[in-house]
Amino acid sequence: MRGFERRGGWPISLALLPLVVLLSACGGHARLPAQAGTGANPELPPPNPTLIPTVEIAPAVGWPDGTTPTPTANREVTAFAKGLDHPRWLYVLPNGDVLVAETNAPPGKSGIGGIKGWVMKRVMERAGAAVPSANRITLLRDTDGDGKAEFRSVFLQGLHSPFGMALVGDTLYVANANALLKVPYQSGETTITAAPVKVIDLPGKGEELNHHWTKSLLASADGAHLYVGVGANSNVAENGMHVEHMRAAILEIDAATGAMRVFASGLRNPVGLDWEPHTGALWAVVNERDELGSDLVPDYLTSVRRGAFYGWPYSYYGQHVDERVSPQQPELVARAVSPDFALGAHVAPLGLAFNNSSVAGLGEGAFVGLHGSWNRRPLNGYEVVFVPFTDGRPTGPMRVVLSGFVDADGNARGRPVGVSLDGRGGLLVADDVGNSVWRVTASRHR
Repeated sequence: MRGFERRGGWPISLALLPLVVLLSACGGHARLPAQAGTGANPELPPPNPTLIPTVEIAPAVGWPDGTTPTPTANREVTAFAKGLDHPRWLYVLPNGDVLVAETNAPPGKSGIGGIKGWVMKRVMERAGAAVPSANRITLLRDTDGDGKAEFRSVFLQGLHSPFGMALVGDTLYVANANALLKVPYQSGETTITAAPVKVIDLPGKGEELNHHWTKSLLASADGAHLYVGVGANSNVAENGMHVEHMRAAILEIDAATGAMRVFASGLRNPVGLDWEPHTGALWAVVNERDELGSDLVPDYLTSVRRGAFYGWPYSYYGQHVDERVSPQQPELVARAVSPDFALGAHVAPLGLAFNNSSVAGLGEGAFVGLHGSWNRRPLNGYEVVFVPFTDGRPTGPMRVVLSGFVDADGNARGRPVGVSLDGRGGLLVADDVGNSVWRVTASRHR
């Protein structure tokens, strides 16, 4: 067994195998139904931490030939593109071209050390989350309007775990894991050959740990500011607050000067960002903390106010104190804002896109890509949902739009990540395990 250190004549992989089995089998089963952790007023039972965290994953197997995710009634799904390399994030250009970030975590330490870190790495490998990063952005073009991309090209390459993208005028911004870059862009271009110019370093630059590496990106309506979602460097600050500078936050960057400041904080891992079309408010989906049991803590969708604090690491879902964090900061907890809408415990929401037309036969509301749990039994997430809104506020209950990512044997055929509207009545969904981009539309045969 090559590639493993030996201890006492036994490969470390075999020596730790019983622990891996124990880790995968232990931990408490959810006591509440999944829907109890959703909506404007989710149930928040007492914490149920365990010595060894609950680990339940859907091993990645990919899609068998001829299969697709399952749309709900009156909707249909087609493969917009297949054969990609871990597609994570999407951006639709004004001319309808679709940019796909084919990416994964950069090399380096995740912030989880010791035996737990080794085991979690093995778990992530089984879940399809440990493949090398392609470090590129690919352009997809539907040349004949049939809902499938007949043309693709390498749009930008040689990047460092790219994620968020935003076009402002003739400048395309790309958020690498460690820096915000910009390149010139002209409508219709299929390849960018100009060298990217660094706007500013982002958290992750030169840091020994880089636990949450994704950097989502959103431009203001006037293009004057850029907003970057930056996750924490830990679960609950177990690596110390000194490694959390400018993290667990949404950062605001002045596009003209590169000046950067914290827009809102206490958001453990804010990934998808979007503007709510009726009010113009900034909204985000946030991955909350782990290891408090299968029913805690609900991940959420929330409006994000300038200067607001959302609790992490000291409290969750407003002012529910996390006793694992010491020393506490009661003055911060006292002003912690409760999120607007719970999406369920450990569902891992990543993609967010507000419906600004009648995509997939739905009205006002938000599409969310739920990547799926690892710290809950039974599994939760692994689907695309729609949260109905009225007058700019979520009303719920959320509805499933696309499912079937986990097969009957508990294997992951795919995992949804980024979601984006294509401007032609379709919802695009990046699937990093299925290496595809799916397109959901209202059924033509209703």
